[in-house]
Amino acid sequence: MKKIVIVGAGPAGVSAGLELVRRSTDVDVTILEESFSIGGISKTVNTGTFRMDMGGHRFFSKIDRVNKFWTELMPLQGSKSFDDKVLNRKAHIYAGGPDPEQCDNVMLVRNRVSRIYYNKHFFDYPISIKLDTIKNMGILTTFMAGISYFESLIKKRPEDSLENFYINRFGKKLYSMFFEGYTEKLWGRHPREISADWGSQRVKGLSVTAVIKDVVNKILHIQGQKETSLIEEFWYPKYGPGQLWETAAKEYTSLGGKIIMGARVVKVYSEDNKITSCSYIKDGKIVNMQADVFMSSMPVKDLVLDMENVPYEVSEIAANLPYRDFVTVGLVCKRMALVNETRIKTFMNIIPDCWIYIQDKNIRMGRIQIFNNWSPYMLDNSDELIALGLEYFCSENSKFFKSDDNKKVDFAIKELIKMGIIKDKNDVFESHVECVKKAYPAYFDSYVHIDKVIKYLDKFTNLFCIGRNGQHRYNNMDHSMMTAFLSVDNILSGESDKSAIWNVNTESEYHETYESNRR
Repeated sequence: MKKIVIVGAGPAGVSAGLELVRRSTDVDVTILEESFSIGGISKTVNTGTFRMDMGGHRFFSKIDRVNKFWTELMPLQGSKSFDDKVLNRKAHIYAGGPDPEQCDNVMLVRNRVSRIYYNKHFFDYPISIKLDTIKNMGILTTFMAGISYFESLIKKRPEDSLENFYINRFGKKLYSMFFEGYTEKLWGRHPREISADWGSQRVKGLSVTAVIKDVVNKILHIQGQKETSLIEEFWYPKYGPGQLWETAAKEYTSLGGKIIMGARVVKVYSEDNKITSCSYIKDGKIVNMQADVFMSSMPVKDLVLDMENVPYEVSEIAANLPYRDFVTVGLVCKRMALVNETRIKTFMNIIPDCWIYIQDKNIRMGRIQIFNNWSPYMLDNSDELIALGLEYFCSENSKFFKSDDNKKVDFAIKELIKMGIIKDKNDVFESHVECVKKAYPAYFDSYVHIDKVIKYLDKFTNLFCIGRNGQHRYNNMDHSMMTAFLSVDNILSGESDKSAIWNVNTESEYHETYESNRR
């Protein structure tokens, strides 16, 4: 029997474990998870009053294998959800699917509404071409944006930075308005300092041309290949993304897989280009575990530093790989000051957005999630209370990250009042704070030399690096899963070439938006 150790119980780790025990009875699989929760940054935190999503994870993919995996675990809704039913809104229903009002194990089909907050105005995200956009931008700014875009079509910049990548697709004016400030807020670096690789993974298919094409297709009723950034609906588990990964983990253990929680891997041993064992700390004790195959979704930085006899150059590159951490401040509010000026019906007439992107440079907050609009089941009394997730991108060594939770909450409330989202602190009913380290692998500093690290890791024939942190790539959830699936294919077939695993999301037609999405 082949003994397999998987580090990390996030989407990649859990997908790999479940895929292995589903497809083979000749495997002994153990997942080592440092925390005490399933799902990694795709977990859902239940505070008792409301549920918090760590970053807003939309379930949407152009990969059939991923969609099949999701819907086998949680079938798509066969009846309307609570809010759609009460508000008499249209909803996408799947024949034979479960009723969300009667069944918990169900995937909802939700409408995507996202907007940008810029210069005290709201703009559609992605930017749409309509009268409201021109009105909010102003005639002069709209004219300047158009001239700037046409200039970018005539004279292309070398794509040696994320800044040039954006300008080539949107023009300098739109870039400065809707990308520059937010990107610097997200990464803590100006886009001119960030590799264009990040853009090619996240926004390759999104541009002004793509937006215009989408508008024309709608007018002419043409069905075409739609960029992920322009999708108008997505799937979402009834109780948040963590529910799906908890469901997957439950099936995994029912088929014989093991999960050891609170197990932090601290050492990885090798011999003759093979990983032989790893050591982890649990309850203050060091435990050594041998394995025939080692699958790692832990940060590349930590993996390499935990290994012995690593060449100095590789060790230095890994040690300096950058990450971005973040804080989510969850609030339950009695009301919002913003008026719903859309045609979408909502409880309490709140704005219908899933996300609001904060482009204002004078506001530290990066995004606002409105959990009611992701799923009405994310909080009790979703027709009477509002659950918000306020996201701050920062470093784990920053003053904000280390500050007391009460100070984080007070700061977030003051920013909401400043933006006019709520009127005063008395509108806040309850709060909860979550801090996440190494949430986003970053594309600067020693990242430019990451190929040397990959080459070194690939020499270990039984080592498979999977997931976002496992590959130091800002992959979406479905791409993280595909690295796991392809690794399992290799393990069960004996295939030694790992290039397909590392190439996930480099040549695919699927591309995501520029935001974290985190998911």
